Amino acid sequence: MTVTGGTTGDVPADVPRVPAREAAERELSKPMYHENDPSLLQRGLDRFWDWVGGLFDSVSGATPGGAVGVVAVAVVVLALIAALWWRLGTPRRPPAAAGGDSLFDDGPRTAAEHRAAAARHASAGQWNQAVQERMRAIVRSLEERTLLDPRPGRTADEAAAEAGRSLPVHADELRSAARAFDDVTYGGRSADEPGYRRIEQLDGALERTRPTLTTTAGFSEAPR
Repeated sequence: MTVTGGTTGDVPADVPRVPAREAAERELSKPMYHENDPSLLQRGLDRFWDWVGGLFDSVSGATPGGAVGVVAVAVVVLALIAALWWRLGTPRRPPAAAGGDSLFDDGPRTAAEHRAAAARHASAGQWNQAVQERMRAIVRSLEERTLLDPRPGRTADEAAAEAGRSLPVHADELRSAARAFDDVTYGGRSADEPGYRRIEQLDGALERTRPTLTTTAGFSEAPR
């Protein structure tokens, strides 16, 4: 590196390149030159948004219509998702996927104990829990009366179908009660007082009904 200057006839002065570069780096590393530099977080965010912008540019370049085409595709996809959600409702977990004892989840209790728990929840306005306990009371009562064989892992739907074969007059009501149980237990839906009262009335009606042997159909129903 050659530097010209001085007072003795502008005699050139040779300065080695490496020391000159190091001197410049030391000078530029002083804090006074970096007071307005962005923070580390800001630099990271800038790089992230640059990456997002590049990704968007790549997608829009590959989509007919460019950026407008990307927006149109996104709107169509969101509309399809909304339509499916509205048509199918909240996704429900199939009872068979629940695993274990789907209907009774806290150990064996009597029908009377389930009814007492249902009444407590109903008094507190906790209709989801009240529906669950009343349905458990119905199934446990049928087991205690030997109209259903006690079976771990039985779902509400399975219990309703089996009980409906022995008590066909109440088959539809049993299916509705099982559906209400599934809705609040797996479907994320909320029960209300009228829904609970229907299951409560079904419980009482089943208690007053007993199957009688027939010569053709195995069981029929007769009031007590």
